[in-house]
Amino acid sequence: MAWRYALMIDPAASDDSRSDFSDTFTVVDPTTPALSVGELSTQRGDGIFESIGVVDGHAQEVGPHLDRLAHSAELCDLPAPNREQWRQAIVRAAAESPESGEGVIKLILSRGVEHGPAPTAWVTAAQAPDNSAARTRGIRVVTLDRGYDSGAPARAPWLLLGAKTLSYAVNMAAIREAKRRGADDAIFVSSDGLVLEAPTASVVLRFGDRFVTPEPTGAILHGTTQISLFDHLKDEGHEVAYERVPVSDLPKADAAWLLSSVRLAAPITAVDGVEIPVDADLTASINRYLLSPRD
Repeated sequence: MAWRYALMIDPAASDDSRSDFSDTFTVVDPTTPALSVGELSTQRGDGIFESIGVVDGHAQEVGPHLDRLAHSAELCDLPAPNREQWRQAIVRAAAESPESGEGVIKLILSRGVEHGPAPTAWVTAAQAPDNSAARTRGIRVVTLDRGYDSGAPARAPWLLLGAKTLSYAVNMAAIREAKRRGADDAIFVSSDGLVLEAPTASVVLRFGDRFVTPEPTGAILHGTTQISLFDHLKDEGHEVAYERVPVSDLPKADAAWLLSSVRLAAPITAVDGVEIPVDADLTASINRYLLSPRD
């Protein structure tokens, strides 16, 4: 039976030094209404979020996810999250997760109710979808123009391209378009021909013994799972690099993956109809690492 859990948070100031934030949490029934109709997260997508993978009751990469939540808050002019308060909320949600299996904890920080006095914050926990097919059989992707060139982040920082915001309508539309074209997912490319990211994942390519991902220039969300994998690959003696990746390099890769906190490593089997080799043994090894406890 699927499980769900929800916790509303009374956001504390970032410099609040208390050691116990339990009185700032309220458990709510995840099947009943909990937000005001004036909530800006639902009206305008005006907020930020993080999705944390849970494996056998252990929340993965908590530190990096909290770092990115703080970065997104800064970009969106939201109050800086109190790191210890959010960490305790994650521990509380993870404790409600089953001792075996996979789940996902989501952190949400919204600008709150329109003309209201404070932001709205909550944490949810739920069973993760079954991603075994994507991890083993792989996925077919198409490239889609993101609609801006590689200089857009510096030229227009108000586009919030490096923030993980709740405004995901374009990302979901891209996945629907990929499926209309007979694929499983998409890879965004800039209008000047550079690989960016997938709608909900990072892109990693292997050329020989060298692993490459698009450089995090502000045009993409820097993936926590990708960072962790690169640290692991370096420890294993592999070369890793952040580079400008031309879209023409995608079909030349010896192997390629989409990486995210919940789906983990999904090998790419084809790009725009061009088949790409799949390294099944390496993919299995990567996913074993990603399923191991990581803080």
